[in-house]
Amino acid sequence: MTQKPKALDHTEAVKMGKSCVCFITRKAARCITQFYDEMLRPTGIRSTQLTLLTTIKILGPVSVKRMAEVVVMDRSTLARNLKPLDRQGLIRIEPGEDLRERIVSLTPPGLEKWKEAYFIWGQAQAQIKDRLGQEGLDTLFANLSELVSLTRNR
Repeated sequence: MTQKPKALDHTEAVKMGKSCVCFITRKAARCITQFYDEMLRPTGIRSTQLTLLTTIKILGPVSVKRMAEVVVMDRSTLARNLKPLDRQGLIRIEPGEDLRERIVSLTPPGLEKWKEAYFIWGQAQAQIKDRLGQEGLDTLFANLSELVSLTRNR
């Protein structure tokens, strides 16, 4: 005979909200994104777009499939996020050797936009580092990397 679960009350919801790794990291991610977006506003691009431009800058011409793996995004979501950058002329998306493959590269205006945003990104980074300190940042990065490893390798 299966037991009926007990009724969950407000206390359990509060406990979950204070201890849920997913809830807390998503909340933190939204706050951090808003902070960087506000800093980057003069460039006309958002932090999510800067992340994609930086990934392309690091990897050089890269397939959408590989890029999706690196940024931990499904290909259709990545494709939707690349469209505005393509429309703005910041990236080029071309067929690869296999016609199903798409290769993404920075355009000269994309590289200039990345450089402009990089300067402001550095200011945002400095503000956070000033508040957390290098040790705090190192601990944060180590803990987040561990979380990624734990959840990717289930």
